[in-house]
Amino acid sequence: MEETSGCLFQLAYSSGSFLLALSILGVGFYLTVKTGFFQARRFVFILRHTLLKRPEKIEKEKSNGDISSFQALTTALAATVGTGNIAGVATAISLGGPGAVFWMWISAFLGMMLKFSEIALSVVYRRRDKEGNVAGGSMYVLAEGMRFPAGGFVFALCGSLAALGTGNMVQANTVAKVIEVSAGVSPWYTAVILALLTGIVILGGIKRVGVITSYLVPLMTLVYLGSAVFILISYRYYLLEALGVVLEGAFAGTAAAGGFAGAGIGQAVRYGVTRGIFTNEAGLGSAAMAHSAARTAHPVRQGMWGIIEVFIDTHLVCTVTVLALLLTGAWSTGLEGASMTVEAFNRGLPGEGGLIVTLGLVVFSFSTLISWSYYGEKCFQYIFPSGSYYYRYFWVIFVIIGAVGGLRTVWAWADMMNVFMALPNLLALAGLSGLVVRLIHSYSRKSK
Repeated sequence: MEETSGCLFQLAYSSGSFLLALSILGVGFYLTVKTGFFQARRFVFILRHTLLKRPEKIEKEKSNGDISSFQALTTALAATVGTGNIAGVATAISLGGPGAVFWMWISAFLGMMLKFSEIALSVVYRRRDKEGNVAGGSMYVLAEGMRFPAGGFVFALCGSLAALGTGNMVQANTVAKVIEVSAGVSPWYTAVILALLTGIVILGGIKRVGVITSYLVPLMTLVYLGSAVFILISYRYYLLEALGVVLEGAFAGTAAAGGFAGAGIGQAVRYGVTRGIFTNEAGLGSAAMAHSAARTAHPVRQGMWGIIEVFIDTHLVCTVTVLALLLTGAWSTGLEGASMTVEAFNRGLPGEGGLIVTLGLVVFSFSTLISWSYYGEKCFQYIFPSGSYYYRYFWVIFVIIGAVGGLRTVWAWADMMNVFMALPNLLALAGLSGLVVRLIHSYSRKSK
């Protein structure tokens, strides 16, 4: 009876996740069409005014915020680039076949406008809290933009709880397990050291988090990307064949190979879409809390950094991971998750290439840990205006609990909280889509 109940719960949860993914895709498609495919039509312009813009040429207008636009980007990337890119992509392939990658790209393309819109709206409705720090996010958009304070409360409550799960305990456990397997260090030692490091960073607030992530994330991302690109160059003669396998699997399914069980089109769509969305978090409303703290003169300017965030997270990091898995043949070994990615890097790099994956998991998990602390704190602060410091101390305690505990229940609980975050956020994005279009038009006139 208990086993049957567990299966029914898993079925209901799986169906709910897929329906949520379809809802996110639907709103993303709606925003993409309504803005005239802004993310594609103006992509070169977006690059020129974000990553390729020289710092000394940033507009001289007065702007409100606590951290730079780049620090907001790296803080948001710290929360997204990590286990989802390394283990999540491998899981998508093992369950949905190589064709899942194509649908991951599609979901990320639509997710660009979701991320753009939630960031731009959060900048519009941000404010200064009692401590003088900038506070923004979907809870303020719902309460003030949509006149739906109950939706803002639900978002904030679920966000503060989800952060303790996926943003804290899961990440702490990942670091502890990776270090235990690779170096034989007891999770208790890792828990104490990780809690101390986390406390040192987050007790300094968003400014210290922004400084740490602005160095940590770009460095580790470049190391990981560089290693994956080396594999791609080594197997360059098979690149077109690998891309052909992806396209074939997207529209015709994938036959069994090695330990891989084979997947149909439905599985490719399902796992590609769900893993793509939950890798870059577009539509959940989480990253908007970091971006709303940025010093920016116009909401659209910061929203464009959100488009770049999704591009880096999915179209760059996830894509090179996928190609490494396909080119080295690791995808057909029967391994799953991070183990599959470790095998690909061991095959494609000289020496113990898998150590780069292990290091990446540790660094990315730690950066996610400190970035999500800010998200959870802002959600908690929305409900309890004077409770930000209490939440930081709770965060450090939960690091220790997560590092030494089991996480099956935590995963399910935190994912359900993510669902309740996404639903009101999507409502706000759809309801305020007209304002998003007006913001784009006003910025376009200004930039001309």
